[in-house]
Amino acid sequence: MDGRQGVGGMSDEHESAERELKFAGVEHSLLRERLIDWEAECQGSGTLEDNWVFDRDGTVAAAGQVLRLRVDRRGTHLTFKGPATFDGTVKVRVEHETGVEDPKKMRAILEALGFETVRRYQKIREEWRLGSIKVALDHTPIGDFVELEGEGCERLARRFGLDPARAERRSYLRLYEEYKKDHPEAPADMIFPPAE
Repeated sequence: MDGRQGVGGMSDEHESAERELKFAGVEHSLLRERLIDWEAECQGSGTLEDNWVFDRDGTVAAAGQVLRLRVDRRGTHLTFKGPATFDGTVKVRVEHETGVEDPKKMRAILEALGFETVRRYQKIREEWRLGSIKVALDHTPIGDFVELEGEGCERLARRFGLDPARAERRSYLRLYEEYKKDHPEAPADMIFPPAE
């Protein structure tokens, strides 16, 4: 098995140009009803995603890049995202991702190379697929969002009654930084309060 093969010989790496629209303040129940009506495929009920963002002396962020370790229902993945550009209102960026067996060891490797965790954020994500487009219903500590990813995401946004011109251009991390300005009591990272 070479470095490109995952469990069972399946490739666990991907490289793509991610095309994405994100909308804030959406009503998940209404979108879910439409997805069911349109016979979209539910790929995962609401499960917790935990994300750690790494940087080394601020160089990654300064280049407009993201280095992220994510743990979710699919397992653990290390992702690199290149600088974002916009094709109209659609965010486009190069993305490289690969599966990781042990998140603690991966964090230790990154830290040994001089990277440190600079941000952490969580969301509860419900995933759907409609044709070639991925639809993510995201519940976060700062509200509900929908992300549409893939070719034709503008058309699907309009079918949902969402205006692509009003898509959110900011990342979750940037949104949270601005949220904290109005909510100084908020925790340093965008994470859910611990269960009691």
